[in-house]
This record gives sequence, C-alpha cells and structure tokens, in this order.
Amino acid sequence: MTADSRTASRTAPPAPGTLWSRLAVPGGILAAVAGAFAYVGAVDPNEPGHYPVCPLYRLTGLYCPGCGGLRSAHAFVHGDLTAALHDNALGVAAYLGFAVLWVLWAVRAVRGRPVRTTLGPAQMWAVGAVLLVFTVVRNLPFGGWLRP
Repeated sequence: MTADSRTASRTAPPAPGTLWSRLAVPGGILAAVAGAFAYVGAVDPNEPGHYPVCPLYRLTGLYCPGCGGLRSAHAFVHGDLTAALHDNALGVAAYLGFAVLWVLWAVRAVRGRPVRTTLGPAQMWAVGAVLLVFTVVRNLPFGGWLRP
C-alpha cells in the first residue's frame, strides 16, 4: 500500500450533489441575514415606533445582553464601528463570529464535507458565563460604557 492510497482511504468522499445544491442552505442563510441587516440599516432603530422596546428593560430598567443590538446593527451597516461597539459590543463580536463561521461552513460545503458544530458542556457554560458577565457589568455603575 502506497502513501497516496493510504491518504486517499482516510479522507471521506465528498457529499453527493452538485456544488449549487451543497451551497443552497448556506446561501439561503446568508440571504436571510443580509436581508435582516438591510432592513435594520434602512429602518433606523433610533427613531421611536419602528421596533418594540425590550421587555426586560421596560419592566425592570435593566439591560439584557441584546439591548442595543438593533442600534448596533444599524451603526455596523452604516460603517460606524465605534457607535456599533458602544451600542452592543457583544453584538458586534457575534456579527463577526457569524461571518467567520459562515465562511467555514461555505468552504466545507464547497468541498463536500459535513459541518460539525457541536458544542460540549464546557463551551456552553463558557457562552453562558460571557453573557451573564456582560449583562451584570453593563448594569453596574462602572459598566456605563457598555450601555446602549
């Protein structure tokens, strides 16, 4: 057995189907996200009456991890990264994280490889901890720079 045949036997064959069929789902998700960003970019969340108020903020006056997310997306679409980070820094990190994950997904789809997106318990706890810390800090007096 040669080295080339051993390498070929270890790699899984590409998924069946054409390139376009493999890119249909990632392309559809990208179109939906781009449409949502285009809508938020066109309809300013800073103007009252276009979007509902966060229920947690309305009831308690506390900012949730998503508060300021629409204003952040609006600023991001318009290229104002400073305002986007001020409105929701975690949201900007999520936008960029989505972009990286989408590119990896599309590359794997082109190559015919499955996408593995399983998060273990440790990763899920880490995500929850980041959300909790972000929420607590932005509601404390010294965390005013994280408030929308």
